[in-house]
Amino acid sequence: MAKTRPGLMAKPKPAKKDLDAYTIKGTNKVVRANDCVLMRPSDTGKPPYVARIEKIEADARNNVKVRVRWYYRPEESIGGRRQFHGAKELFLSDHYDVQSAHTIEGKCIVHSFKNYTKLENVGAEDYYCRFEYKAATGAFIPDRVAVYCKCEMPYNPDDLMVQCEGCKDWYHPACVGMTIEEAKKLEHFVCAECSDDEVKRAENGFSLSPAAEVKVDSKRRKR
Repeated sequence: MAKTRPGLMAKPKPAKKDLDAYTIKGTNKVVRANDCVLMRPSDTGKPPYVARIEKIEADARNNVKVRVRWYYRPEESIGGRRQFHGAKELFLSDHYDVQSAHTIEGKCIVHSFKNYTKLENVGAEDYYCRFEYKAATGAFIPDRVAVYCKCEMPYNPDDLMVQCEGCKDWYHPACVGMTIEEAKKLEHFVCAECSDDEVKRAENGFSLSPAAEVKVDSKRRKR
């Protein structure tokens, strides 16, 4: 049996120091725990990775590391990108990692879905998240969300939709047989089901519902 030579001690690990903040290399931007950042990918042809900083620390040589929780883009998930996923949509994963702070390229903002749909202008640094993602299994939390239109798809804030004056449901123009340009010019819109109901009401002697101004929405929530 091998024995440890007397008088030899294992070298202690260098002490690490927690940092409150880190200034991104080559900039004056400061990041702290809970900030969201863009991180340089290993493949220069890919967009930057997005992560949330959990902790910042430096070793005895002042090498700064960040513990991060990764956001996944839809195309990076097991199921891939789907029709209702927006261009700026991210999933907050359960994948944690430690990276060199030098790989941070910039700051960004990951909004809640509700807050993102209220933005008047969406900037390059704006993203949103409505799902948490289990990287090992591909499961999402929540596993169900509200659906809209005849196609019964979750809301994609990038898509223009029109609201029926009758039932107040929202529809993609293509799903009700019109182009985006036609939808933008609408003054009133009633879906086929409500139109049928109006005709039946008129045939039975009831007055038609007064027309209301059509609502067209390409960014805000539908309900």
